Amino acid sequence: LSAEGGEPQKAAATQQPAPSQARVAAPVPTPPETIAESSPSTGDGLVHASPAIRRFARELGVDLRGLRGSGPNRRVTREDVQSFVKTALQSKTSGGGSAFPSLPAWPKLDFAQYGKIERQPLSRIKKLSGPNLHRNWVSVPHITNYDEADVTSIEALRSEVNAEQTKSGGPKLTMLAFLIKASVAALQRFPEFNASLDGEELILKRYYNVGFAADTPGGLVVPVIKDADAKGLIEIAREAQELAGKAREAKLTLAQMQGGTFTISSIGGIGGTAFTQIVNAPEVAILGATRSATKPVWDGKKFVPRLMLPISVSYDHRVVDGAGAARFLVYIAELLADFRRVML
Repeated sequence: LSAEGGEPQKAAATQQPAPSQARVAAPVPTPPETIAESSPSTGDGLVHASPAIRRFARELGVDLRGLRGSGPNRRVTREDVQSFVKTALQSKTSGGGSAFPSLPAWPKLDFAQYGKIERQPLSRIKKLSGPNLHRNWVSVPHITNYDEADVTSIEALRSEVNAEQTKSGGPKLTMLAFLIKASVAALQRFPEFNASLDGEELILKRYYNVGFAADTPGGLVVPVIKDADAKGLIEIAREAQELAGKAREAKLTLAQMQGGTFTISSIGGIGGTAFTQIVNAPEVAILGATRSATKPVWDGKKFVPRLMLPISVSYDHRVVDGAGAARFLVYIAELLADFRRVML
């Protein structure tokens, strides 16, 4: 997740430095009681399932030998795999036992036998956010797409506006404000990213509340800018600055951290080239950005220096597919390259 206060800061995410990684999925081992049922095998150890279904099951860590196929000749269908995963997760949340019984117990070691140690209690924020992050990482089948945006013109505009704001005492215009406005425009074009999954229904939200993470001494919190579609860049920058200040002083109210429909995460003020964000459920997607860098870009005749911003989007693969995520990210990159398109 991102932080505001100058430039976006620390990200509450699992660091993945390899941009080539395109998919992260949580394993869902097969409960023993399911394996005990009759298996949809052919009798020779094979399972009736198409290559696409086998690939889908592998992504979710599901052993097809533990499923009862509902298709012709007990062929395993996509719905069979989805139903199995849903049942396993419901079993865990309803108190019916762990959905992951094959996981070994957390290792208990006496670290002091190897050398000097120091114990530190987790901050209150980390105690509260930790279980939610763990739930989201395990329950949501994460996929991450990566791209780059040419922000040369935005940086020139930002420098010009900030020079004026310094004279007038106005808020500093950061890249986060541009990311928020570009995200809202993309959410309006691709409404499935501004949604929540409710059983077998998708709740499409017609309001645009964008959260961003603020780095505080106690950990990361996520203030939410409400109705971001109705606010200009300066207003967004001012509100983000005020919310980040309250976050650092531990003065954020619960209402200021609720109601988000989409989250932006950035570690641009620190560094990095790419990372995988954790979806902030019940949202279905989260935008990430790292530090921009000047690179030679071919303009059709010659290489020219352009300021390129690495961006990424992690999303719930149950709601968004890879092609849709690629289009979403490409559109944001186009908006950042020519911000006039936001007005279209």
